[in-house]
Amino acid sequence: MADDNRVRDVANSAFLDYYRCPEMFADFTLSGSLSGTSGYFRFGPDAICYGRCAGMAPAGHPTDQLHDALEDVTAEATTLRLSFNPTEIVTNLRYERYISSADETQGRRFLHQTYYQIRPLLPVPVRKHLQRIELRKWRQIGFPDWPVDLTVENIFAKLLALLLERPSIGRIPFIWFWPNGASSCAIMTHDVETLAGRDFCSSLMDLNDAYGIKASFQIIPESRYEVPRSFLDQIRRREFEIGVHDLNHDGLLFRDRERFLLRAERINQYGQEYGACGFRAGALYHNLDWYGALNFSYDMSIPSVGHLEAQRGGCCSVMPFFVGRILELPVTVVQDYSLFNILGEYSTALWKCQVAQIMEHHGLASFIAHPDYLQEVRARGAYESLLAYLADLRSQGKIWIALPGEVNKWWRARSQMKLVRHGNDWVIDGPESDKARVAYAILEGGRLTYEFEYQRRTALSRPEEQSKSEVVKCVPSRLALR
Repeated sequence: MADDNRVRDVANSAFLDYYRCPEMFADFTLSGSLSGTSGYFRFGPDAICYGRCAGMAPAGHPTDQLHDALEDVTAEATTLRLSFNPTEIVTNLRYERYISSADETQGRRFLHQTYYQIRPLLPVPVRKHLQRIELRKWRQIGFPDWPVDLTVENIFAKLLALLLERPSIGRIPFIWFWPNGASSCAIMTHDVETLAGRDFCSSLMDLNDAYGIKASFQIIPESRYEVPRSFLDQIRRREFEIGVHDLNHDGLLFRDRERFLLRAERINQYGQEYGACGFRAGALYHNLDWYGALNFSYDMSIPSVGHLEAQRGGCCSVMPFFVGRILELPVTVVQDYSLFNILGEYSTALWKCQVAQIMEHHGLASFIAHPDYLQEVRARGAYESLLAYLADLRSQGKIWIALPGEVNKWWRARSQMKLVRHGNDWVIDGPESDKARVAYAILEGGRLTYEFEYQRRTALSRPEEQSKSEVVKCVPSRLALR
């Protein structure tokens, strides 16, 4: 019995962390012994999973014919029996553990690292040409899904819908994803890679301020340019944020663990000196298993879909998630450099397409725009159009535009909140609970829909001080169950 309870706790944990719903509503257990090897299978039409599965051998490649584990689900009283462990599968996706079985070879990593060693000697046109050659087959990558991968969100939504199918449950309460009932979130970040980019930061702050959109500037501490205190003070004075961007952006930070640990010590020192809580690795290289050596509150180095990045893969999610004590804010929208120089596009069409999909699933739209590239007229025009688009979404109440540090603070507070019964209602107890909202998941015509209540009640407020809740239907997140 103790082993069964332990399995339940592990299987339920990622789901409970994601929705912050009462434990009584989530009870998943395994239907059998898991396979000895990991591989690919489906969980409905919208989610390719990687990991172990009971009763069958998972496939070796995502394009193979995949077994659908949704067909294996059975209900027993209040328990759902699954042929896989949801926490294991979601962790495999977030940590990109499927990569070892796919296309990210040691040879490809070596070529990237060699390129970064000679990169400073290469003219920009040559660099662009080499990058286009390297990425020429990116459209043939079948998994993750381009241009936005929502696999993690789809897995959780299917599990939630399955729970709602039980006759005894009409709706499931959970703590809404964003503060004050915001439907979704966006953050703007600027990686400063050259001296010219550093010197353009003041003008870029002017442009951002014209649309009321603050951003985080990621600074490279060594080798690329001087980092005078006056430069950092200006960023802080204007209420923008500072993050540390690698050590010297040579592409070698994660080449071997010994090198990483030595550099991590210096990176941490710069983080303390700059007063920076956030980190981003150069070229979005990363190894989540080594992140324990970084003394930062949050990281922004993992793309949701890595088709156009030096390190292929992706965390398959548009939501923040914890990597140990570090909060990951995934990069969910194509970088400006890739849009302009790899895809050859200078419009906001792709950005808007990605934002629309992210907003539909109430996720985080995370942008990288480089001051080094935005000085060119066409690039700056596209970026300004993006700012206008985001500002318009905000004015319509469709999105919360925040600094990465603000998202980090909120997500950490939300992770400490819990729902408690108060009479016939649920109230939120925990830090920042006055900004949190109780949401409800329901099924409408077999499809999952979210609605939430604007309520400022907490577990500590007195009943006579509680006003009547106003139930508001939010933009539905619909997902066909079968």
